[in-house]
Amino acid sequence: MPLGTLDRTPPPFFRQGPSALTMLSLCAALALFLMVADTRFRLTQPLRAVIATVLHPVERTLLVPVATLQEAGRYAGGLARAVDAADEARRQLARQAETSQRLDALAVENARLRALLELRPALSVRSLAAQVLYDAPDPYSRKVIIDRGATQGVRLAAPVINEAGVLGQVTRVYPLASEVTLLADREAAVPVINTRSLVRSAAFGGPDGLELRFTAANADVQPGDLLQTSGLDGVYPPGLPVARVAGVDRRADSAFARIALALVANPDGVRHVLVLEPLAEQLPALPEPAPDDAKPAAKGGARRR
Repeated sequence: MPLGTLDRTPPPFFRQGPSALTMLSLCAALALFLMVADTRFRLTQPLRAVIATVLHPVERTLLVPVATLQEAGRYAGGLARAVDAADEARRQLARQAETSQRLDALAVENARLRALLELRPALSVRSLAAQVLYDAPDPYSRKVIIDRGATQGVRLAAPVINEAGVLGQVTRVYPLASEVTLLADREAAVPVINTRSLVRSAAFGGPDGLELRFTAANADVQPGDLLQTSGLDGVYPPGLPVARVAGVDRRADSAFARIALALVANPDGVRHVLVLEPLAEQLPALPEPAPDDAKPAAKGGARRR
């Protein structure tokens, strides 16, 4: 019998096996069973833990190149930023050194001028740190209560400032607290000087805020001018920022201009302040007047002559 006539194909059962639809149904049923079993009985949780433990060193090993590249990028960026910051710091140090040299020269020149004019040196103002406790209960005033009083050395009429400028002054002193009247209060007043034109005036509180009163309509005052304490009242040390000119209304029917001011130090939300010693307590005492009986005696002696 020729070999080509032999049937080499296996029987149908061994050749085909289960049909594709049967395999799909079995796999779907097995997947559904595993999902339900894992959800209810967590059967695959130990298997997951074992696989994760075995694959953890492999994951760490594969992440080493990625972490190395990221660290190299961060190092390069940080090095560039550090170099830029160092350059900027050197420039700032150079500017500060120049400013410091100028200030030293100005201080020496100021000392020489004061010695030449026989002026007293600038007074060193003593200060006391305090914290604002709460606003005063009077709703028609702008006052706050601080946690320093007579026991800590607070004096009546002591100026109160913060890092921006003048806030007000102490108007009542208690043993362990003090009441501070803010500049925005209608009863507040402070003598000021315009740093640009050197014009002196007085700033008063009012319902619309701080304003300059009794200033001539033709006075050299412009919006944006900075006003500082003049020190003429013997309370506020000179040179403390008070306010900036917000608007100037030169009315033709009045000899005085209406000048609105914007406070430099915002009193709303302030927590920490400095209480200064009143300037009058650091000034020298006034000379006592000559007694009245010395004048008639001098006149009588002249008559006897």
